[in-house]
Amino acid sequence: MEKLSTWVTTIWLLLLLFHAAEAEQDDVKLSLVNFLKKLSGNDTHIDRKLGWNATFDPCVHQNWTGVNCSATTNSIKSIMLEGLGLTGSIDAGLLCKARSLSVLSLRDNALSGELPADISNCSQLTHLYVGGNRFSGSLPSSLELLNNLKRLNISYNSFSGELPDFSKISGLLTFLAQNNSLTGTIPAFHFTNLVSFNVSYNSLRGPVPENGGLFGVESFTGNPGLCGKPLPIACPPSPSPSPSPSTEEKGDSKNSIGDKTIMLSGYIVLAVVFLLFLSYKVIFFLYKKQQQKKKSEEMKGSTGGDEKVGSDEKVGSDDNSKPPSKSRSEYSLPPSGEQSAHTASTSLVVLKDSASKKELRFEDLLKAPAELMGRGRFGSLYKVMLQDGSALAVKRIKDLSISVEDFKRRMERISRVNHLNVLPAVAFYCSMQEKLVVYDYQKNGSLFKLLQGGGGDQNHNFGWSSRLNMATAIAEGLSFMHEELHEEGIAHGNFKSSNILFTANMDPCISEYGLTSPPSVVAAAADHLLFSSSSSRSAGDFASAAAPFKSDVRSFGLVLLELLTGKAAHSDGSDLARWVQSVVREEWTVEVFDKRLLADGASEEGVVRLLQVALKCVNSAADACPTMREVAGMVNSVKEEEEERSIVSEEG
Repeated sequence: MEKLSTWVTTIWLLLLLFHAAEAEQDDVKLSLVNFLKKLSGNDTHIDRKLGWNATFDPCVHQNWTGVNCSATTNSIKSIMLEGLGLTGSIDAGLLCKARSLSVLSLRDNALSGELPADISNCSQLTHLYVGGNRFSGSLPSSLELLNNLKRLNISYNSFSGELPDFSKISGLLTFLAQNNSLTGTIPAFHFTNLVSFNVSYNSLRGPVPENGGLFGVESFTGNPGLCGKPLPIACPPSPSPSPSPSTEEKGDSKNSIGDKTIMLSGYIVLAVVFLLFLSYKVIFFLYKKQQQKKKSEEMKGSTGGDEKVGSDEKVGSDDNSKPPSKSRSEYSLPPSGEQSAHTASTSLVVLKDSASKKELRFEDLLKAPAELMGRGRFGSLYKVMLQDGSALAVKRIKDLSISVEDFKRRMERISRVNHLNVLPAVAFYCSMQEKLVVYDYQKNGSLFKLLQGGGGDQNHNFGWSSRLNMATAIAEGLSFMHEELHEEGIAHGNFKSSNILFTANMDPCISEYGLTSPPSVVAAAADHLLFSSSSSRSAGDFASAAAPFKSDVRSFGLVLLELLTGKAAHSDGSDLARWVQSVVREEWTVEVFDKRLLADGASEEGVVRLLQVALKCVNSAADACPTMREVAGMVNSVKEEEEERSIVSEEG
């Protein structure tokens, strides 16, 4: 009888504990439903629309829109409610009932109010995204307590006040706070750990902290009070130390006046130096303009009195920069100082076998209006309009350490290799001082321009199938060129999205193949910049004959990342590669992909497989780097599987 009583008591206690656990789970579900209602503002039926029903467990039925659970702990891991037009505010007291919550994304809504201080009670948060809302007020200092935080995005709001001391969060990888109204100084972030950082367009002041220069000017611009690298504004010298407490009040006053006088004198000296520098630049500009005018007049006489050629010149910087602005100037494509236009005309080698181009002369390029399209590290690109109305693109190459004969042999060899997705050169000119390569002008622009929103209506049609077809075509074109030119060691050397152009039919074609310095030099430098983190690489790898081709493979991987993410690979592309790798490491892969891809119906399996190909290109050690033929096969395999999946879906 006593044993029976003991068993009954035990079972009763277990049932009580189970009921208590269930009650706690119900409390979490009810709290989250109320949290959603506060987020929604006036929409009292938001919970029904999104399927947030407290009677159903989101981790069992998986019917709560925007909620994901951990497969191992069966608890809520992330809440993503992006772009839903939510107009309410955040109630962290309700939200943080979900103790295991690690990801909260409320981007691109219309939420307002302040970021609550008790958000720190969500102690497991690793990702907090509230960018693109209407939040205001100061950031709570309690954010410093989120020790697990890795990514914080508060951009495009109206936050004000000073930034908390985020140096206390050693694992922070991303901090985006651009386009707010933040004041004060920038705290000492762990810049060497950060992958993404942006505080542009606020009202911050003072010096950029040490190692802040690891990020570009664009991360700090729009803050008139900031100074120091990477900004062009130098910080003023520190004021003299204040006198000791023992100094008499009268002496303090005199010293204070003296300090102010010294500071004022310093500012005056800086102003004078700036004016002198500005005067020097103006005089130098006028001198160069006079020299250009004199040179043009000399050329006019040598070509039989032809008129000087004016042009609309676009002043650009890097190939991947914003579209250059127009300004009027005189410009021509002169031969070297040792040659006249007459002798230069015999030096233009026409490669393209067409009636319209056979008669092309160097003088035609000299006389034609030239529009500067952009400048890059390997030279400048011009659009030249001929008298017959046709347009040419002329690449003016700089710092090419190759002899005239070697350059001529290289261009003639490349011209004998033809592929549908590689743009052939029309002609070239070469002297010791000048090297030009002429192409047919492609008016539909580049892949870079299309991805970054400069493609007009075509940009909206650039979905998953279009990108996959392009990746396949470009991979096959680059692979073909590698195989045909492997013996000569001629790789592309400067492969990037701005060198992938579109024909009149919007077919992709690789431009500027093989126009860089001798492969062993350029490829080794590029590899060192991009992939120096891999300890397994040796100097022998970089110097090997395969190095330039491996560099192309890695650059192709970066282009794939641009296609998948929609983000630009600036400079050497290492920032984009690091960002993707860090996100994948955090097992938050879906955040990588361009939203336009998923909206276009891309299968998650397909985009993930193509991402794996891209990472294989970017991450592989030198001795394990795949060839372009292998990469082309992998990309084509993804395409075939996607086509099969599409057929099965239509039949079903």
